[in-house]
Amino acid sequence: MSASDAHRTVETVWRMEAPKLIAGLARLTRDIGRAEELAQDALVAALKQWPEEGVPRNPAAWLMQVAKHRALDAVRHEAMVRRKQEELGHDIDGEGSMPGPDAALDDEVGDDLLRLIFTACHPVLSQEARLALTLRLLGGLTTEEIARAFLVPEPTMAQRLVRAKKTLSEAKVPYEVPSGPELGARLASVLEVVYLIFNEGYAATSGEDWVRPELCEEALRLGRILAARAPGEPEVHGLIALMELQASRLRARIGPDGEPILLLDQNRARWDRLLIRRGLEALERAQRLAGSSPGPYLLQAALAACHARAPTADETDWARIAALYGVLARVTPSPIVELNRAVAVSMAEGPAVGLELVEALAAEPALKRYHLLPSVRGDLLSKLGRHREAAEAFEQAVALTGNLKEQALMAQRAATARAAAD
Repeated sequence: MSASDAHRTVETVWRMEAPKLIAGLARLTRDIGRAEELAQDALVAALKQWPEEGVPRNPAAWLMQVAKHRALDAVRHEAMVRRKQEELGHDIDGEGSMPGPDAALDDEVGDDLLRLIFTACHPVLSQEARLALTLRLLGGLTTEEIARAFLVPEPTMAQRLVRAKKTLSEAKVPYEVPSGPELGARLASVLEVVYLIFNEGYAATSGEDWVRPELCEEALRLGRILAARAPGEPEVHGLIALMELQASRLRARIGPDGEPILLLDQNRARWDRLLIRRGLEALERAQRLAGSSPGPYLLQAALAACHARAPTADETDWARIAALYGVLARVTPSPIVELNRAVAVSMAEGPAVGLELVEALAAEPALKRYHLLPSVRGDLLSKLGRHREAAEAFEQAVALTGNLKEQALMAQRAATARAAAD
């Protein structure tokens, strides 16, 4: 294997395994920042050794073993320092120190990823810091990608991530899944993060792949574990329903070359009927638990169910979808929800009505760099025969999206609109 092939393999394995690696190391070290450093050390070792020695049979296990060895070396060094200090009569306060090597290795593994999410979502951090840190550690996003999502410069986001890890360490936040009232208090943040991980898999913000199914699968697994921990929480089941129903379309969302296939153009025979059935069952559970007070995940699952129940795109109940978006906008007001409602209204009442709603959102600061705003606008302009304006809107969408496959789709739609205008 050539050096370039080995490097590509390292990058692929890292993208898939880094969250599990960091989570396992955090259980050993009780320090998220240190765990990430150890994982990075293992990555550097792989980049050096794999091109020379070949890719190991189990690359993920190799990375974990290297990182564990380094962690244990550090523990032994710290233990030696403590012994020397004790011999000298120094009074050592061991509170919060890393457990000994044997204790660390003998710990029950449990679900490290879930522990990591609850640790990163501790109230000692701001909501924004919780989301950013978890996307970095579990979503596999780079600092640049997270900065783009939060609309801040990359150096600013890098500083926030460093401060977040330092805060968790200084506060000695326990690396565990809480129980009782504390579980409920942190649940909303955890659900938000799990859904963000799912969304990064469902529609990647950057890179060469439009979908990353492994992230969707991990988010679903975490959601199911949460449901077992909090079976009476309607929003947990609502989120599971939403993810199951969205995940049912994954195979139909991309073509042979990984190109995006939009919802109305998808071959619905490729939708996963088992995931749809499971999603609808989870939605029913959520609705029974919520009664007359549906939360945002339940409402979004109900929206996804409208698409899942429609045998064809033409049979979609767009009026109900528009109404549900109206309810969602009251529960969680958001320009993005309003944009989605505009799309549904355009399908139910015509593109002119939808475009009027979209134009009213143009001045929203939160949508200034949101690529789907010009994308939706371009689609509606095309339907109204305003092809030159549509081409300009699609070109704006190209400039705003960081995903290469989505860029290609928008560029193709811009070219089609240009050709229709000439």
